[in-house]
Amino acid sequence: MTATDMPSPKTPPATTGDATALHSPVLAWFDQHARDLPWRRPDAGAWGVMVSEFMLQQTPVSRVLPVYEQWMARWPRPADLAAEAPGEAVRAWGRLGYPRRALRLHGAAVAITERHGGDVPREHAQLLALPGIGEYTAAAVASFAYGQRHPVLDTNVRRVLARAATGIQYPPNATTAAERRLARALLPDDEATAARWAAASMELGALVCTARNEDCGRCPVAGLCAWRLAGKPAHDGPPRRGQTYAGTDRQVRGKLLAVLREAVDPVPRPVLDRVWDDPVQRARALDGLVADGLVEPLENDLFRLPTT
Repeated sequence: MTATDMPSPKTPPATTGDATALHSPVLAWFDQHARDLPWRRPDAGAWGVMVSEFMLQQTPVSRVLPVYEQWMARWPRPADLAAEAPGEAVRAWGRLGYPRRALRLHGAAVAITERHGGDVPREHAQLLALPGIGEYTAAAVASFAYGQRHPVLDTNVRRVLARAATGIQYPPNATTAAERRLARALLPDDEATAARWAAASMELGALVCTARNEDCGRCPVAGLCAWRLAGKPAHDGPPRRGQTYAGTDRQVRGKLLAVLREAVDPVPRPVLDRVWDDPVQRARALDGLVADGLVEPLENDLFRLPTT
């Protein structure tokens, strides 16, 4: 089965007029089991939500929490971050991984400051127009920060919908048009309820309907889940992408950035050469960091985090 061949349910709950069959139990479960996360608190504001969404991409909550707290203490508003050099965002990003997210968040903060008076915009189209903001992040900020009605399709939500409504174990590797149609069909009509549903279905995927070792005994919609009712058929689609890290260019890039984050002054190349034995891979990783704007080369073979 290819990514575009994901089967669509013939009678998804929303099209049969019985959407609350999924909504009500999931929302009630969320009321009891939602984690107390700082970006969910009223004082987080739209900027706090946006920062969390950038950090949480491909990164677990446990790793994000300490970095998020430090980030928000240092840069409580977009203008505070925009006033800093982009390299400071990379430095503060620490070991969250995928550090280009730090540059994109800095770019978004600059745009918010210049175009929107320092306030994260409310309109979905304006959010989508910010640098570094894609379909998912725009929908998430509009939904979680402003209580709007948008389908919010992260990995957890896609897995919940794939199992509960479509009857397959895992969604395709990339989000499909069929998934978007299903997510829109399952959205509650009321804006506030839709925003709550987005957060609740995401939490269900994170805590119960996990990628491995799903806990159907704790699931509020186990009795309605199409995948479970079908006997939990094994995944027969394209191989799922792994998360290899050891020995990859990503690991080398991380080691190089770690040296630069700790340095006050520009770092000579011989110091960077000590982080990895393979000179070809090391040079490739460093060139990639420069090309991505994460490292700034200077004269005399010196390197630093970007200042502009």
